[in-house]
Amino acid sequence: METILEIKDVKKRFGAKEILKGINLSVMEGEIISVLGPSGCGKSTLLNIIAGILPLDGGEVSIHQSIVSAPGKMVPTEKRNINMVFQDFALWPHMKARDNILYGLKVKKLPKKEMENRLNEVVSLLHLEGLLDQFPSELSGGQQQRVAIARALVTKPDIVLLDEPLCNLDIQLRIEMRTEMAQLFHSLRTTVFHVTHDPSEAFAMADRIVVMNRGKIDQMDVPSVCYMEPKTCMVAGLLGAGNCLKKVSTISDSGRFCKVKVGKTELMGLGFVTENRTDQNTQLRFRPEECTWQRENGDNTIPVSVVMSTFEGGVYRVKVETEQGEDFCILHSQFLADGEKGYVRIPEERLYVYGEA
Repeated sequence: METILEIKDVKKRFGAKEILKGINLSVMEGEIISVLGPSGCGKSTLLNIIAGILPLDGGEVSIHQSIVSAPGKMVPTEKRNINMVFQDFALWPHMKARDNILYGLKVKKLPKKEMENRLNEVVSLLHLEGLLDQFPSELSGGQQQRVAIARALVTKPDIVLLDEPLCNLDIQLRIEMRTEMAQLFHSLRTTVFHVTHDPSEAFAMADRIVVMNRGKIDQMDVPSVCYMEPKTCMVAGLLGAGNCLKKVSTISDSGRFCKVKVGKTELMGLGFVTENRTDQNTQLRFRPEECTWQRENGDNTIPVSVVMSTFEGGVYRVKVETEQGEDFCILHSQFLADGEKGYVRIPEERLYVYGEA
């Protein structure tokens, strides 16, 4: 399988601030890559460098083994054979849907017959029949998004860049569109570089996920591995493991699993620790939905007392407090009264132990 996009040691500064600190990444033909990360991590900057909107300060970007960005070199966006779908759709408001879709082909001055053939192809793929003579203001958010995707695909680019493409849609439409887009791009074997802040969107669409933090890549793997084995504390938190306990001491960290102590309670967890770490920076991460409430003590359980329960439609989110005064949340099928005491079990393969020197 051919490498379409190659990013080698890419660096970028804005003044004294280093935004990208040597990014390395390859994207294969037909692959969908989703880039996740907190605000300011550099993901949008990287997207804009690939698009030819921003110059880089170090490293290089190649498309089809041809360098398009390097220090002192920047191939114009229109000569990179890429297209971009923006979060606000960026449709020309004075043009009907048909003309928005055909805009790139008219710039390329393709024959009229070929333009009509390509238009009919994307209209059929994206179910835009009956919408071509409407202006963007007359279309729903989902319809505008389909027109924007059609415009990106009709020129048959080597890479489609997606910049937070669903963030302006309501939640139900986002769920529908991310499934629809994933099916479309996979069926066409379109190479996609997708930037998002929404892990659910990345999981639904991506062949591989890239998690960025402070200008570097913290983890790059298939979605299931990123979710089940988050390599850093930041990745764990971003991918749903929001519960965090810091009053922890490490007993042993040999092999795949670590033994830790929370107060007098010993727990086993999946270890991601460095050799010279100290207990002061050891912490546990885990997800509310992977915890189980128990009346009796058992394996890998923490004694807690209930702080409050809130109903979230089908389940209760229960805030509990440890004997050390740290709180976290679990999901439970029933209401638990304030002050009620019990135990929370966390499966050892879902309890993540982090520590850095």
